[in-house]
Order: sequence, then C-alpha cells, then structure tokens
Amino acid sequence: MVVFNTTTLFTLKNYFLIPFKLIMLLSIVSLTACSSLNAPKLSKGIQQAYSVSPTTADRLSPIILQSAKQHNVPPLLVAAVIRQESSYRSNARSPTGALGLMQIIPSHWRQDCPGDLYNEYININCGTHVLATYYKSAGSWHKALGYYYVGPTGYQRSFSNRYKARKYARSVERHKKELKSTL
Repeated sequence: MVVFNTTTLFTLKNYFLIPFKLIMLLSIVSLTACSSLNAPKLSKGIQQAYSVSPTTADRLSPIILQSAKQHNVPPLLVAAVIRQESSYRSNARSPTGALGLMQIIPSHWRQDCPGDLYNEYININCGTHVLATYYKSAGSWHKALGYYYVGPTGYQRSFSNRYKARKYARSVERHKKELKSTL
C-alpha cells in the first residue's frame, strides 16, 4: 500500500504540471515568433530576397501585412505572389489586361474590387481577397494559387491548365521560401 502525505502529493502535482507548463510556454513562444513579422522586417526581407528598392519595400510591406491579416492569408504568400506577378512594379499590365502588383483582371473582379487597380493599396487588398476566396473553395494554398493563375473553371476544365497552374504554384512557393530564408 502506498501512502501519500501532503508533501508527496504536492511533489507529484508539480511533476505532472511541468510537462503541461513546458508545452504552454513553447506554444506561447512559437505564437510570438509567428506574429513577430512586422513591416520593417518584411521590408528588409523583400529587399534582400527580391532586389526591391528600399522605398518600394518600405511602402508596400505595411499594406501586405494589413491585407494579409484582414483576409487571413499568409503575408509571405502575398509577398511571393506580388514577386511572381509583377516583380513589385505597381504599373505592370499584362497582355491579357491584368493590372498592378497582383495582376488583377478588372472584368473578373469588378464587383469585389472597385477602384483604381493601379493603386497599390486597392490592388494588394483585392489580390489578397481573391487568394482568400480561392482558398475557401480550393481547400489548400497550393490549389488556391492554381486557381489564381488560371481560374477555378480553367483549372477544372483541362489537364493543360492544371499543369500550368501547378507550375505557377510551385514558382510562387519558391519565391515564398526564398523570402522566408531572409527573415
């Protein structure tokens, strides 16, 4: 028969609480590390990873972070899409008529994204909204990136489009990884 006195119970209680406390502490530290991305840090990363001028990176980083937070999209993913789509050129225009940093096609997103798509704030906010919308329907960021490139209908319709979309998603993921390595 084992006899427990008050001292033994206190010691056993502490023994079992140590792993719990350790797990809680590690969770808090990891959450703090994830949320420690701020505009100056992101700006430096964009400058180093993508050779973007300090002026441009400093101007766009707070917009990226704010839009990412608002739409629940990883900020590094938004930054990587901008790198892929326009190489951080606000006045970019594609032959298909896509505009601005995130290359938004006005005819597809006019209802959701009114305003001047060359405006950096409007463009990043719209592009992030599009990514979030596609993520909700696709269920993964990789597939959402594919939708971003060829549209959900194009993705479903042909193998060729799916191949292009997957290639695009891999390219964006490489840009994201490159940025993450500088932070």
